[in-house]
Amino acid sequence: MIARLHRYHLHPFRLNAISPLYLASIILMLLCNLSCDLHVRTGAEVLLEEQVELVYGKRRVGLICNHTSLFPNGTHLADTLLELGVQLKALFGPEHGIRGSSGAGETVANEIDAPTNLPVYSLYGKTDRPTDEMLKRLDVIVFDIQDVGARFYTYATTMAFAMEAAGRNGKTFIVLDRPNPVNGTNLEGPLLDTAYASFVGRFPIPIRHGLTLGELAQMIVGEGWLGEGFYVDLKVIPMSGWNRKMWYNETGLPWIPPSPNMKTESTAVVYPGTCIIEATNVSEGRGTEKPFEYIGAPWIDGTKLSAQLESLKLGGVAFPPVSFTPTPDPVAAPSPKYAHRLCGGVYVRVLDRNLFKPVQTGFIMLETIKQLYPDSFQVRNEMMNRLSGTAALRTALAKGTPVMDVLKESEAELARFRQLREKYLLYE
Repeated sequence: MIARLHRYHLHPFRLNAISPLYLASIILMLLCNLSCDLHVRTGAEVLLEEQVELVYGKRRVGLICNHTSLFPNGTHLADTLLELGVQLKALFGPEHGIRGSSGAGETVANEIDAPTNLPVYSLYGKTDRPTDEMLKRLDVIVFDIQDVGARFYTYATTMAFAMEAAGRNGKTFIVLDRPNPVNGTNLEGPLLDTAYASFVGRFPIPIRHGLTLGELAQMIVGEGWLGEGFYVDLKVIPMSGWNRKMWYNETGLPWIPPSPNMKTESTAVVYPGTCIIEATNVSEGRGTEKPFEYIGAPWIDGTKLSAQLESLKLGGVAFPPVSFTPTPDPVAAPSPKYAHRLCGGVYVRVLDRNLFKPVQTGFIMLETIKQLYPDSFQVRNEMMNRLSGTAALRTALAKGTPVMDVLKESEAELARFRQLREKYLLYE
């Protein structure tokens, strides 16, 4: 019974202040909870309702979390563990920090959380993984963070590095699973060539991988991607009620922006394709109301680009012309491309998310902009290799060869990956 109490009480997130955006999300959660309790049960809920013994008693617990580590009633997992008497000894934060308030790529510092007096160790600062010193007083490491289903989102790398540290120090590592918001069925894009492994992609998986982080954790260990013979006591707590065809809005769970620019579910839908635009001198919409959905530059004629893209009749998407002026924001966009300059471009407006292919769309948008503006368009070569996971896209853009060839050449490896992942899937 004690493990069910967290579902009926709202406790403040004691890790200092949350931004107004996240407070609004919590209010939305409360409204959803008042109306019904028909939602996918996250791994955190399943843990406390069915397997609380994994973290209870003499076990000293470290929690890798952020502002998304909430129950549907708005209670944060850290607060709940403390109130249940779990020996929570340390918190660890990924990119964007423990409260999701640090900008993309911004170094995050260690701190002491004043209300709980717990140390908060940054995994996106001086070190990108827990050190032996951080782990020596812990028995169990719990990971509970919402992902977005794209290879280059950094939370998966943080999870992998933490698993590696846990294994090296003989600690149990528990992943509390959460939904893949863009479903677990659709796969797309080249597999990462590990020659281009980085913090925005370490493992040979496609851009849109169709896995939950719990499934990915099992695959990373099972395939020996952390080292041949590597062992970690990994436990994944699956969700209840989630299936592979679900989009996030079908889970009954409120959307909490996993990072400052992942503002809405529609952002997550286009992100596997339009994030690649970050590796060019075209704005990916940071500093606007629709990051990753608004794409443009001062030297782009939005009407012209829209007409060209519409003529290609890509499935499930339209490209209405837009004008936008990126505005710096201390959290979401400290230094956006073309700050305070009027940009012409298009709004990537998804009409049918089941027909829409974000990676194909992103590749073709790059090709089209290069064709229309060859003297203005520029590629950041190393970044393009890391984000796309291959040198083939950069080469195709440079030589003017069809980018669709890159995707066609990746079809065989994508099929092999689909088959490989079968043994790690937790959901139908």
